[in-house]
Amino acid sequence: MGQCYYNQTIGFFYNNSGKELSSHWRPKDVVVVALGLTVSVLVLLTNLLVIAAIASNRRFHQPIYYLLGNLAAADLFAGVAYLFLMFHTGPRTARLSLEGWFVRQGLLDTSLTASVATLLAIAMERHRSVMAVQLHSRLPRGRVVMLIVGVWVAALGLGLLPAHSWHCLCALDRCSRMAPLLSRSYLAVWSLSSLLVFLLMVAVYTRIFFYVRRRVQRMAEHVSCHPRYRETTLSLVKTVVIILGAFVVCWTPGQVVLLLDGLGCKSCNVLAVEKYFLLLAEANSLVNAVVYSCRDAEMRRTFRRLLCCVCFRQSTHESARCASSAQASASTRIMLPENGHSLMDSTL
Repeated sequence: MGQCYYNQTIGFFYNNSGKELSSHWRPKDVVVVALGLTVSVLVLLTNLLVIAAIASNRRFHQPIYYLLGNLAAADLFAGVAYLFLMFHTGPRTARLSLEGWFVRQGLLDTSLTASVATLLAIAMERHRSVMAVQLHSRLPRGRVVMLIVGVWVAALGLGLLPAHSWHCLCALDRCSRMAPLLSRSYLAVWSLSSLLVFLLMVAVYTRIFFYVRRRVQRMAEHVSCHPRYRETTLSLVKTVVIILGAFVVCWTPGQVVLLLDGLGCKSCNVLAVEKYFLLLAEANSLVNAVVYSCRDAEMRRTFRRLLCCVCFRQSTHESARCASSAQASASTRIMLPENGHSLMDSTL
């Protein structure tokens, strides 16, 4: 076993990996922190709104909304973790202890892992509901709670491993460049696991799409409502493309540079883009609130009611008018003829 460097400073490991540790605020640092603080605040506000909406509306006391609430909680945690990073980056990084650096990194890894794992859990729940021709899954609450607990156990495990064992404090030749205290193998495994989640989501949503398309097509043939069939199919395609597209746009750049660094690519200039790609991955916590919540008509109505109560606090007449206008919004539904159940494409 090689020599361990538990008593060294952060600067020692950054110098070993070739990552610059600035001693003053550079324009690039100021831009990254300004953008990061803005995204963090937006993430916190939007996901707090989602959690408040789910808690205040009895109609949301269903398994899919428990999972959406858990997604909002994970993304809220990600906002807090990124806010912590913004206050401990740039020249402040050099002042961190090794324990403080691992706390900073662990918060990010845990929150982002919980967010990605919940996205997969939502996809699986939607698959179960659609195949059972239900608007909402009838999973027992206990199982949903166990699923949520499993998500957080996995996230905490992956987030805490680097501080306890998956680091390079005793093997400097294995240190990554982007995270100079972590082993390159950790970055490779983290990026590959996220890629696996994406492929599973693609498979699940593709199966949902073709299943629903077949069912709606059969209905269209019997009742001669081809325009409605085309409208419903296009809406479903739009929802699936938004879900998968948002994941790809926000996560792929960061996963690519993590994988390149994890594989030890010496010629890849990953340090030039790492901060911006991490910011893009964090922005997914904001996009999630829009894609998974704001496309739900009932969720939009609840948002409007909450915002009316918080921001305006006007007369009862004004509140009634706000609620009335919210109820005018409608969502596209996919009617399955066998038992009259409907599926909102926005919940996919």
